[in-house]
Amino acid sequence: MRNTNRKPNRNAKPVKKTETGPKKPLTTATFVVKRSDELLNFLLGKYEGKLSRNSVKKLLSDRKVLINGSMTTQFNYPLAKDDEVAIAKNPIRTKPVRSAAPVPQVPSIKPYIIYEDEEFLAVNKPAGLLSVESDKENTCAYQMAVEYLKKTDVRCRPYILHRIDKETSGVLVFAKDIKIHSMLKMHWNEDVTMREYYAVVDGHPDEESGRLVNYLKENQNHMVYVTNDPRGKKAITNYETVASSKDYSLLRVVIETGRKNQIRAQMNEIGHPILGDDKYARIPSPIGRLCLHASVLEFIHPVTKKPMRFTAPVPSEFKTIVSKNR
Repeated sequence: MRNTNRKPNRNAKPVKKTETGPKKPLTTATFVVKRSDELLNFLLGKYEGKLSRNSVKKLLSDRKVLINGSMTTQFNYPLAKDDEVAIAKNPIRTKPVRSAAPVPQVPSIKPYIIYEDEEFLAVNKPAGLLSVESDKENTCAYQMAVEYLKKTDVRCRPYILHRIDKETSGVLVFAKDIKIHSMLKMHWNEDVTMREYYAVVDGHPDEESGRLVNYLKENQNHMVYVTNDPRGKKAITNYETVASSKDYSLLRVVIETGRKNQIRAQMNEIGHPILGDDKYARIPSPIGRLCLHASVLEFIHPVTKKPMRFTAPVPSEFKTIVSKNR
């Protein structure tokens, strides 16, 4: 028979509790917004036939509604396509957000404004700054755009039209009008007429200009790779050599599809990875960053049908890398 009256081991070391950070609130439901709407109206639609209007309003007053991870009690909070609405199991005690995201910590790098009118805000995002927040990092260009717009109108907020990689610099455009945002998001790929980048790559492509057509897939580690499997996402990239030196080439790149890590994966596949791309080839960069820059974004205005063109100058360091390596 097993002895259950063992004496405690006085020499045993105490088990240390690990710090896991603040726990995410438990949620009972999560919804992704398909088109622009006001929060109360959106929730009434989701709970139609299940909860009364008063019960839905009580979710807000009880501090159980979160927008993109931030609690709000504002019934007329404007929702945009791809916003995430979650219902918490228990009340959230943090300060509610009202038509804007929480104030971020000020980082050492900031985007600067390249264009603004009543409908759009375009910035030149520096390398090293996220476009939008992630699970691990809150500081991003979107949060800074929120704070900038709040200075003139606390009710104004930016709406995300597209993203560029954290390591990539260049044009990042937000809509300021929720209807314009929704119209563009519905037909984004059709409305975009130009996506131009500049990249410094290792070596020299066999052809000075070319067209890369591949399929892309993403593995369990979120690594995008080139495949011949047509079930992947089709990616089309056009490039031309602008300048070259002993070891490097400066390329102008125009993409016809906007896939995640598209340029980085395709250039690596043909044996000419982008300098500073630690994710793919670990080719060191003389300037300590990924040498990829989004220089032009152009799309058709969904109402006026006029072309909207936003540009960010190519970093001078890109040209310096090539000129010093002759």
